[in-house]
Amino acid sequence: MSRIGKLPIQIESGVKVTVSGAEVSIQGPKGTLAQALPRGITAEVEAQELRVSRLDDSKSQKALHGLSRSLLANAVHGVSKGFTKQLEIHGVGCTAQLTGKNVTFKLGYSHPIVYPVPEGIEIKVERNLLTVRGCDRQRVGQVAAEIRDLRRPDVYKQKGIRYVGERLRKKAGKAGVK
Repeated sequence: MSRIGKLPIQIESGVKVTVSGAEVSIQGPKGTLAQALPRGITAEVEAQELRVSRLDDSKSQKALHGLSRSLLANAVHGVSKGFTKQLEIHGVGCTAQLTGKNVTFKLGYSHPIVYPVPEGIEIKVERNLLTVRGCDRQRVGQVAAEIRDLRRPDVYKQKGIRYVGERLRKKAGKAGVK
């Protein structure tokens, strides 16, 4: 068996899991998520645990077994506690401002950048710190990556948008003409 796939997923109180055919629906206080299962992978709920099993021991089924279990575990965690990514803005005059369903960035370009906040994602702006929250781990990470790509961190001047805790190696500039 897969080392990851054989582990049961603990269902916390307040979370409701429904298995219908090849789809697992998970409801909780933070939202609702649905996860489709690949062919040959099944899930069943017993007591307060969700177990994932596979049809046979082929290489592809073993890989899909662990993947499906991880995706379901992320969904259960997301609807109960949620996921968070934090980004920080570095640079003189670089700011972000939340206006309704949009975030307006001033990042040193000739124009401000307006980023629409996707459905199911919450963005909080405090001075130079952005917090991206949601129940779907993939969408939270994707939104954070899209925001980071608006102004990637510069290795020479250390300006731009980066994840909290991300370390940049500062590169030396040109040596200069003698």
